[in-house]
Amino acid sequence: IVRALAERAYRRDVNQDDLVGLMQFYDQGSEKRGFEGGVRLALQAVLASPHFIFRMEEAPEGVEPGEVYEIADTDLASRLSFFLWGSPPDEELVELAEKGDLSKDRVLEQQVRRMLADPKAAALATRFGSQWLRLQDLDKIRPDALSYPYYDQTLADAMHRETELLFDFIRTDDRPITDLLTADYTFVNERLARHYGIPGVLGTDFQRVQYPDASRRGLLGHGSILTLTSHANRTSPVLRGKWVMEVLLGSPPPPPPPNVPALEETEGAEDGRFLTVRERMEQHRANPACSSCHNVIDPIGLAFENFDVTGAWRARDGGNLVDPNSELYDGSPISGVADLRDAIMSRPEVFYRIFTENLMAYGLGRRVEYYDMPAIRAITGDARKNEYRLSSFVIGIVNAPAFRSSRAAQPMAVQPDTDSGTN
Repeated sequence: IVRALAERAYRRDVNQDDLVGLMQFYDQGSEKRGFEGGVRLALQAVLASPHFIFRMEEAPEGVEPGEVYEIADTDLASRLSFFLWGSPPDEELVELAEKGDLSKDRVLEQQVRRMLADPKAAALATRFGSQWLRLQDLDKIRPDALSYPYYDQTLADAMHRETELLFDFIRTDDRPITDLLTADYTFVNERLARHYGIPGVLGTDFQRVQYPDASRRGLLGHGSILTLTSHANRTSPVLRGKWVMEVLLGSPPPPPPPNVPALEETEGAEDGRFLTVRERMEQHRANPACSSCHNVIDPIGLAFENFDVTGAWRARDGGNLVDPNSELYDGSPISGVADLRDAIMSRPEVFYRIFTENLMAYGLGRRVEYYDMPAIRAITGDARKNEYRLSSFVIGIVNAPAFRSSRAAQPMAVQPDTDSGTN
C-alpha cells in the first residue's frame, strides 16, 4: 500500500531507501493506532515529502555544474503531464517512461495527441488560457451597481466560463489559434445570451451559438475581456488598449510619467452636457508628457467604445453618441472592433509569436529568454504547415530542446561571515 501511494505521489518508481524511510512512519503509527494508523502516518509522510511537493529532476551522474543534459523519461512524463493536464502522469505515461520509450519522437507525439484528446486537457483553458488572458482580473472589477444594476456574480462567472470554453473548443476540435480572434461563434447560457442580446438560449447549460454579425467575434467581444479592462464606473480605452498591446501583441507601453493627473480628475462638462470618455481622453493627452504613448494606446482602446463596462453593446455614452473611429499608429483607419481585429490579422505573425512565447513559458515553468527565440520562430514556422492548429504549437514546444533538457545547478557561493571572519 505504501509503495503504491508513494509511486503515484512521487511520479516515479520508489527505491528501497524511499520505502525503508516511509515504513518507519508506518511502524510508528501502527504501534499506537494499528494498521490504519500506520497507513495514515505513512501517507502523511508521503504528502510532506519534497518528492511530492516539488517536481524534482535528478541530473545524471557525471554531469558538470552548468552543463545541459537531457532529462530522464520519468521527468519528461511529469513535465508533459503538468503541461497538458495540470496533474501527475497517468499509468500509461509512467509505464512508457519506465521502459525508456517516452522520449522516442514517434511515441512522444502519439502521447501528446492522446493527452490533448483527453478531457483532462481542459486544464490548458482553465490554467494556461486564464493566466495568459488575465481572466483572474475579472474578480477585481465591481461595476457600479447604480449604473449597471444587472451585473452580478452569476453574469461574471458566465463571462469567465465563455472564454474558457472558446479556448477549450479550439483544443478539442484542434482549430487554428486564429479562432481566438476571428471565431464567429461563442458559448453562452441564458444569462449571458440575454446580456449579449442573443435570442433562443434557455437554461444554465452553455451551448454553442453563432454571432449575428461581426461586431463581437473572438476574444475582443467577450464580456470577460471588456469588463476586466474597465473601471467600475466607466470604460477605459487605456486599459483596453494596453491589454491588446501586452497580451496579444507583446508590446507593453511604458509606465506613465510621474505627476500626471488621472483621467477621473479631468472629468467635467461642456455646453451643459457631460463629456464622453473619448472627449475626456482627448483633454488628457493634450499634456505633451502623455501624448506620445496615448497616441498609440488610445486608438486601440477607443475601438471598443461601443461596449460598456460590462461588455453590453451601446450606442451612447452619457447621452452622447459613441464615436469609435480612430487611426492606428501606422495610419490605418479603424471604425470599431471589427477593423481592429482585421488590422491585427493583417500581420498575424506577431500574434502567433506571442502565443507561442506564452505557451512555451507555461510549459517550461519559467520566463522565455532571448536564447529561446530561435526555437519559438521554428515552432511558429512549422505550425504554418498545419494551418496554425493548436496541436502544432503544443507538439513543437514538447519537441523543443528546452522542454526535453535541463541545466545542472551551479554550486551556490558561500558568503563570508563578516562577524567571525570565517567562511
